Amino acid sequence: MVDESLVKLSLEAGRYRGELVAPHDTGIEAVHHGRVVAAARLTRTAEDAERVFVSVDLPSEILSDGVQVVALRSTVTGAVLDRITLLAGDALDEDLRAEVGLLRAELEMLKRAFRQHVSAQSE
Repeated sequence: MVDESLVKLSLEAGRYRGELVAPHDTGIEAVHHGRVVAAARLTRTAEDAERVFVSVDLPSEILSDGVQVVALRSTVTGAVLDRITLLAGDALDEDLRAEVGLLRAELEMLKRAFRQHVSAQSE
């Protein structure tokens, strides 16, 4: 079985674009506060059947004051493959929870990068 990985290519005008390497039956869903808010559109390439371009339109309902984290997870394994962190509002200046949320998101990204590095070194 091929490991799943999702690499962000861009986030522009509310649309996340990425590149997914995963088995054929893998889908991606966007989760906010434990609720699925969007499903990704997947476009497979003819050259490499395991490489897929991902596009997710973020709904406006998730935009509000504070820190909003949207997890992009596999529909097969449930693993979170990437996170989108949105910051908005004046309350952020003094909000310790916002800082902790950012630190968690960064730590998860570092853990994922470290795991990819270790697996690449062992190959």
